[in-house]
Amino acid sequence: MAHQSAAGGWRGLLGWEELIDQHLIRQTVERGLSRNSLEAYGGDLRDFHQFCRLRLIAPNQLDNRVVTAYLEHLAVREFAVASQRRRLAAVRGLVRFLLDQGVLEHDPARNLKLLPRPRSLPRTLGAKEIELLLSAIDVSTLRGMRDRAMLEIAYGCGLRVSELVGLRLNQIDLGAKIVIVMGKGGKERIVPLGRAAGRALTKYLAARHQAACTPLSAANRTYGHPRTPVRANAAAFITRLGRPMTRQGFFKALKCWASTDERLSWISPHTLRHCFATHLLEGGADLRAVQEMLGHSDISTTQLYTHLSRSYLRRVHRTYHPRSGARPRFQMCRQQAGDNYPAYGQPADRR
Repeated sequence: MAHQSAAGGWRGLLGWEELIDQHLIRQTVERGLSRNSLEAYGGDLRDFHQFCRLRLIAPNQLDNRVVTAYLEHLAVREFAVASQRRRLAAVRGLVRFLLDQGVLEHDPARNLKLLPRPRSLPRTLGAKEIELLLSAIDVSTLRGMRDRAMLEIAYGCGLRVSELVGLRLNQIDLGAKIVIVMGKGGKERIVPLGRAAGRALTKYLAARHQAACTPLSAANRTYGHPRTPVRANAAAFITRLGRPMTRQGFFKALKCWASTDERLSWISPHTLRHCFATHLLEGGADLRAVQEMLGHSDISTTQLYTHLSRSYLRRVHRTYHPRSGARPRFQMCRQQAGDNYPAYGQPADRR
């Protein structure tokens, strides 16, 4: 006990920066956080550190009043409820670390609660708008073929933008028509690769291989494509300099092609993932299957898309149900067919 108390006292002498760094290292090892998640998590904790530093609050002085004052500080800065909840979650994670290290004896954030996060419905594209976006891409160039393949996979497989740009060739099996995706926290999942996405990817990889094997010409110099062999573990999508595509690079490419039509100017890379889920559910896909393909750990996240498809279900109900108040389609067909239309329970004439 004396040793533990001494250790706790030594830990209490450490500053915020050292403790936050140790906490982030621990989170990286235990939870397998991606670089993007780690940067966001670290940014939230640095903001909390700045709040405490300006008020001369040491780590071992952290209590309920400090955490409450920080939440009030976020509200004054007009942070959205979702942002406040995320920062409170980051602080709670740090508090657990401080408790484990003996810096704190009691949890100052245990009884704190925020308003439920409002779940706004994501905006999506219809099937015709997706076709409009894809057809706007100029596939006569290597860049256009790459962008077409990326959009087809983003929409056809429902990948996050970080998963898309991080995709490597050895994660794609064109023969089995599957993509092995490394999701959040290093979780691996298998997603089917559709015919259109497979066709666009095959075309891009063939053109990329040909460009790598072709002697440098004026055309190649214009594009700037490297003459390096396509290795199995190479990035699936590369820039004109031969480097892996970035999230920012894909965002710019998507905005470039979407700018050709005002109706598409608002979209973002994540819109394609929303469309993937919504169109699957509208087509009758099982919610659990969609959850698996999206890589959601909690099915309540996937259930958000069931609200999006309700307008579609209402249209189906209005069109086909005899008591919906509209003129059901089967009644129209029956009136057109007249006496030749089979009664309920009777087989149709198959002649």
